[in-house]
Parts: sequence; C-alpha cells; structure tokens
Amino acid sequence: MASTPTLAIVLDGLSTAGLTTGCRHGVPWYVAQLGGQLVAALAELDRPLSSALAEALGRVADMHPECDLSNPGTPSATVAILRHRYGVLDHLVLADSPIVFEGPDGYSVITDLRVDDILPEMRAEVERHETHTPGHREALQRFVLAQRQMRNTLDGYWVASTTPEAAEHALTGTTPLDEANSAAVMSDGVSRLVTEYEMATWSDVFATLRAGGPRELINTVRKVEATDPTGRRWPRYKSGDDAAVAFCQW
Repeated sequence: MASTPTLAIVLDGLSTAGLTTGCRHGVPWYVAQLGGQLVAALAELDRPLSSALAEALGRVADMHPECDLSNPGTPSATVAILRHRYGVLDHLVLADSPIVFEGPDGYSVITDLRVDDILPEMRAEVERHETHTPGHREALQRFVLAQRQMRNTLDGYWVASTTPEAAEHALTGTTPLDEANSAAVMSDGVSRLVTEYEMATWSDVFATLRAGGPRELINTVRKVEATDPTGRRWPRYKSGDDAAVAFCQW
C-alpha cells in the first residue's frame, strides 16, 4: 500500500501456490517496486491513471530483465488507485481489489471480477478440500497453473505484471467529490468480510473504519476467519489472505 495526501494505492500480489515464477526477486519485491513507480508516475496530477500504470509496469519490467518475464507465473498484482484532483475522485481498478464509495445515497463498489469466470470447475475442485490438506494444495497448484495461461489474455483476465497493455484493460472513472463522503481502497482479503463471508455490511465496514481505523477492520476479518480455520464454512485458497485498507476522508 502507498499513499500521499491526494493518492491511495493498494496492490495485492498474486499467490504463487508454491510454484516457480521465473523471477529471482519474488512477489513482495515486485509489489514494492510497482508501488514506488506508481507514486512517481502520478506526481503529475493531470496524468490519466491508466497512463501512469502503463509507465510503471514498463519501468518495473525493465528493472529485472535477467529474469524470465515470459514465464506465465511471473510476479503479478492487483491494482486499486484512488486520486483526489480538483474536486473529483479518479479511480482505477485492475483485478479484484475493490474501491468502495460511501455517498449520501449509500455505497458504490468498483471491482473487477473477470477472474471469477475463469476455470470454474477447477475452482470448485479446490474449494471441495479443507485448507492445509494435501488434496487442497495439489488442487490449488493445478488451478493456478491453468489460471496462469489465461492471465493477461483477451479470453482471460488482466492483472499488473510485465506488459503495459494490461493498463488499458483496467476499470477507470471519475466521481464528483460531493457524491462521496468517504472511500475505502482495499484488497479482497478485506472485502470478503462482506462479499464472501457475509458477516458485515458496507455500513458496518465504514462504521468500523471511522471508529477504529483500518487495523480494527482487519482484526475483525481475522477474528471471523479464526472461527473457520480450515475453510469448511467459507471455502477459500488459504485461511487468511493478505489484507490492506486505505480509508480516505476529506
């Protein structure tokens, strides 16, 4: 996660499921470099978010040319960006890290769920197993291997990786500032409290953010997950996914 007084960025590195990536640096390095390059590329306030993302993707790719960037498992990440500019809020979402606006008329969620339409039978096979079991690990690796072949293709889904073209497929838009009282930029490891676990509403989420901030919201997610550590109630890839939240008020 990265932020400035006018900018919030949340990146969520894609799981490797223990498989090779062709990159000697790894996913955490990739996410850290992309975040820094995005902040630099967005120093110009009028620059389109997609243009900045494309430049950042190209710069990070240039930073590790000795790695096998053609490997379909090369480090990748979701991207969610919110920018305050001249009385409006610009947003960009690439993959399933959402931005949620709290406005006078309720809540608006911007998210990119194209990945959910990919290989549903293999996804279901993973979810048939409890987490931390050999069957779950093997099914997850098969699923991730197959999913990688669909990554950043016209028939698949798009994430931040090595190709600047991915930025053209992000969801972008602008919201007048008077239509949003606040906003939350988050990874899907947090949003699932509402969307998958159904243990809170967006109203609950924003009440928690106002009362205790992002740390309290993440603690709430972890407490819920602790009641189902093996994924029997809520089938998932791992007991607890990476969680990050930027709570924005103005």
